[in-house]
Amino acid sequence: MKFIGIIPARYASTRFPGKPLADMKGKPMIQRVYEQVSRVLDNVCVATDHPDIEAAVKAFGDNVIRSLKEHPSGTDRCHEAYHLLGGKEDIIINIQGDEPFIKPEQIEAIISCFDDPDTNIATLVRPFEPHEGWEALANPNSPKVILDKNNYAITFSRSVIPYLRGVDTDQWLSRHTFYKHIGMYAFKAQTLDKLTALPQSSLELAESLEQMRWIENGYKIKTAITTQETIGIDTPDDMARAILMIP
Repeated sequence: MKFIGIIPARYASTRFPGKPLADMKGKPMIQRVYEQVSRVLDNVCVATDHPDIEAAVKAFGDNVIRSLKEHPSGTDRCHEAYHLLGGKEDIIINIQGDEPFIKPEQIEAIISCFDDPDTNIATLVRPFEPHEGWEALANPNSPKVILDKNNYAITFSRSVIPYLRGVDTDQWLSRHTFYKHIGMYAFKAQTLDKLTALPQSSLELAESLEQMRWIENGYKIKTAITTQETIGIDTPDDMARAILMIP
């Protein structure tokens, strides 16, 4: 199977306009994401809607393509970019453009999901650790996922799932393994074509989680379990903390 990594990079952001271009010790954030992904994948492309991001990627000498239109999600932007690039690969990996510390091992883990020929969609999950506490578990910005015995996702929610009846919340993390969703996806090409043609679903709109549209339409999502946390950057304050982590 042939894999391609596509990094959607949108300029507009309510909390952090121009985020992909933010400087991280001499490199724009999008370059740091690209370099991490390129440690695993030979074929990587940035898909953007903005000429400044396009110019920045060309400046460090790598592959970029302009999106032809606005998109409701990074998945839709990846789909368009894949076909503009010729649509020759079997699997498209959608890597978020605001996670400059994505680990090569995490990309390898999501690739391994396709060792199972029945996998059409794959994503990453991470077990919450007991020391993280209730506040981290209950954070609606960290979607949770329940898995079946074959590591397929049953459902996702911004609420804490499952509910532990009769257990004080300060004991939940020691009594059950809860999984956090890490928002990197991989798709078989034919499946991605079908997913992007689906109308938004009620659960997707309720939770603001696009993967619920796929589940509501009968698609199964294979998960790979990672123990490594990713660090997403949503605000300038997040960026200031992230820069301190760069050697």
